[in-house]
Amino acid sequence: MAVEGIPRQSLVDLLEVRLRDDILSGTHEPGSLLPPERELAAGYGVTRTTLKHALTRLEKAGLLSTRHGIGTCVLDYLRFGGAELLPMLAAQDSAWLREIFEVRRHIGTLVAGRAAVRRTARQARRLEELLQQVAEAPDADATQLADVEVHRELARATGNRVYLLLTNTLFNAYLPVRRALRAPFEDAAKAAARLAPVVHAVSEGREEEAQRAAEAYLRSTEKVMLSSLSRARERSVDVRSA
Repeated sequence: MAVEGIPRQSLVDLLEVRLRDDILSGTHEPGSLLPPERELAAGYGVTRTTLKHALTRLEKAGLLSTRHGIGTCVLDYLRFGGAELLPMLAAQDSAWLREIFEVRRHIGTLVAGRAAVRRTARQARRLEELLQQVAEAPDADATQLADVEVHRELARATGNRVYLLLTNTLFNAYLPVRRALRAPFEDAAKAAARLAPVVHAVSEGREEEAQRAAEAYLRSTEKVMLSSLSRARERSVDVRSA
């Protein structure tokens, strides 16, 4: 059995998360300047070198902007940010997941319809192969990852690479909480059965049926995943309260 390693976090990693959470929660408000580096480093109990590394990462993420002679300004991420912020937003506030899943549903339905019209015979065969891999996956984690590959192939089958990048973005958006979203994949056979109508409709070129099947699949899995996430967070609160 494969064992997933425990990620090692450096002080810079931890500070980045702390600063990010303080920005996204409004502790550091959009448009405001962060305190001088010496003061900020002392406040977080780190060196200025560690602080500089963390600030550089957050600037690359679109949360901060540094101007020489002025200081580091907190950006309004809803105005200046891009899709690369979604993973950290989802990790910071679960309300983002509902919005991510709504977009996932709309994009996924559109992708299925386009794929049914544009897929090649080779892609149709590949989709059926990937569906079989879902059915034969050994555990929930493998089933979930196999399911992801089906959706990537659906996006490829549209012939439009932007759909593939959007699909990747949406999967990356809930990657931080993926372990709490495995409920629909606990039974590989059932997971494959839910997905099969989408794959078959696309493989056979039935556009409207593919869209209906994708809408039904995405709604049902969204409901299960959000429910399991809610239960996981409730358990986490109970443990901390005990």
